[in-house]
Amino acid sequence: MERIGQYIYCIIPTNQESNFGAIGIDGEEVLTIGYDNLAMVVSSHPLDKVVVSKENMLIHEKVIERVMSDYFSVLPVRYGTIATNADEVRNLLGKRHREFESTLNDMDHMVELGVKGLWKNMGVIYKEIEKDNKDIRERKQKISAGEGSGKEEKIEIGKMVEAALNQKKEDEAYEIADQLRRLAYEVKLNKVSGDEMFMNASFLVGKGREKEFDNVMDDLSDEYKDRIKFLYAGPLPIFNFVDIKIYPEEWEK
Repeated sequence: MERIGQYIYCIIPTNQESNFGAIGIDGEEVLTIGYDNLAMVVSSHPLDKVVVSKENMLIHEKVIERVMSDYFSVLPVRYGTIATNADEVRNLLGKRHREFESTLNDMDHMVELGVKGLWKNMGVIYKEIEKDNKDIRERKQKISAGEGSGKEEKIEIGKMVEAALNQKKEDEAYEIADQLRRLAYEVKLNKVSGDEMFMNASFLVGKGREKEFDNVMDDLSDEYKDRIKFLYAGPLPIFNFVDIKIYPEEWEK
């Protein structure tokens, strides 16, 4: 017979029992299990390891976003965390009560806003790199003139261009983030992917400053409309600023 446990989405400060509806993984009802003035938001799930899929990860995030609409402080729990039963959930809330309560207080009325920046024309970017880098420019000129046209020379130039591109990404990401930094309590520059994306930033922002942040993003979009495409998302769960890990040995029966 399949054993059913409690899949955990997040932690909230409440004494009340809540039912958020059948919005959990596999369409299960999402409920709260509480201890003292804290509660974990959970849904029933087989105790076997959760299948890692984009669909399940999206559901995990969407559940937390739904909870955020009712609570000012929400601590996301790492994807794939399952307790055996409700007693294990209450035991852990008791064991780490001070830690969870303190973090909830620190993150009260906080949301995460995500900003990605992508260059619109890579041809322009590579021309800028060549213009700004004398060594790359001179090596390319030699190849054009029929000098040093060996394979090794071309590979070396390729490496130099890649290094210069990565540095340009860092410089421009910092420049854009700096214009938003004054509105945030904390900023994280995350890993980027592809040549076009130079910025993948997360901003920890108080809920009262979301509109101000929106306005600055509008200004940046206008200022860089010919150069940069911005992807702006939020409010999001504060995954990049809180990482609640629960290890198997912590569960106490």
